[in-house]
Amino acid sequence: MWAYESVFYQIYPLGFCGAPFENDGVLEHRIEKVNDWIPHIKKLGADAIYFSPVFASDTHGYNTRDYTKIDTRLGTNEDFANVCNNLHKEGIRVVLDGVFNHVGRGFWAFQDVLKNREQSPYVNWFGRIAFDGNSNYNDGLWYEGWEGNYDLVKLNLRNEEVIQHIFSAIKGWVDEFDIDGLRLDVAYCLDHDFVRRLRSFCNELKPDFFLVGETLHGDYNQLMNDEMLHSVTNYECYKGLYSSFNCMNMFEINHSLLRQFGPENWTLYKGKHLLSFVDNHDVTRVASILTNKNHLPLIYALAFGMPGIPCVYYGSEWGAEGRKEDGDPALRPAFEKPEWNDLTEWISKLAEAKKQSKALQYGNFISKVLTNGQCVFEREWEGERVYVAVNAADSPFYAGFDAGAAEATDLITGEKIALNGGFEIPGYRAFFLRV
Repeated sequence: MWAYESVFYQIYPLGFCGAPFENDGVLEHRIEKVNDWIPHIKKLGADAIYFSPVFASDTHGYNTRDYTKIDTRLGTNEDFANVCNNLHKEGIRVVLDGVFNHVGRGFWAFQDVLKNREQSPYVNWFGRIAFDGNSNYNDGLWYEGWEGNYDLVKLNLRNEEVIQHIFSAIKGWVDEFDIDGLRLDVAYCLDHDFVRRLRSFCNELKPDFFLVGETLHGDYNQLMNDEMLHSVTNYECYKGLYSSFNCMNMFEINHSLLRQFGPENWTLYKGKHLLSFVDNHDVTRVASILTNKNHLPLIYALAFGMPGIPCVYYGSEWGAEGRKEDGDPALRPAFEKPEWNDLTEWISKLAEAKKQSKALQYGNFISKVLTNGQCVFEREWEGERVYVAVNAADSPFYAGFDAGAAEATDLITGEKIALNGGFEIPGYRAFFLRV
């Protein structure tokens, strides 16, 4: 699967393009802005892009009005097809947000229910509707909203008409935009039979069509298996990554990685490829959450060095800040143009190392050295061994371990490192040592 060897770049289009929050219905060709960023994305080393919602919605994209039309605030279907074509020409695959658990109140079938009530042919398209109840919109009917949010109307994914409507839309996305995969919003809410059918449908639609699901807690294997999703978002390690640096406690992230990928037979996700990230459109940016800015390059080194598929959120590659408590728009801004600094350069080198090393893409996870402020772990695949070494402290640290070789090459910088039962890691440094 191509995704297991890729580096992802995430864009939240409505924010990225500076679209108004409310859908004003005014056609603006804003999505064309992505074309100007393609050289930057390619230089960064990303070879796949994940777009948060692009289809017509009421406000933020996750309250869909129409699965077949690009939001007028972003442009036309032709505009987006052009963007996807330009990305593909540069070897960058395209994954779209599949928001199938719920739709917006502006969704055409729900509008019919509001108008025609019990007589609407679409009553059974939605989770639960009670015509003797009410919602906070005072419609004179009650319906199920996602986590109590009535602007997100729950779909009935056991209704064959709904399933076929969604599948028809996906086929249209492949035909029109040649997309390469889907990220399933709130995948943990989706009906499991629907997900199995989705996997089967997409397998026939396009070879190597990639499905990744948004999951937060619990056993990810419930959704990530041979019959359902290829991958899920690794929120467990997201928390462990920043917390390990802020608390100077590398035991936390190491514990999660051992639990997920360690050498014992009982580990949960050995051989699987979860989506790794240090931030995204829903959480505080990593540059705002880390208490020590010297840790910024190091957290990316861990995210790229650990098992998984790394994903970089637009703007964070140069250290943009944004806090969740200031509201979602603060996390999803429009940058006039991309920036390039030392952090961006560093991430581009991590991306290159990840893409050139089968051990970093497919290798196992064995912890070698672990203290509060330092960790060294081994990734091995078919004879290739890479040691990921991180020193989060400001002073040098001697990491003693048997690498089985006298010398290693740092895949990040290309420098040769002498090994004699270990090596000294300078303060605030990270290495990918191939022996």
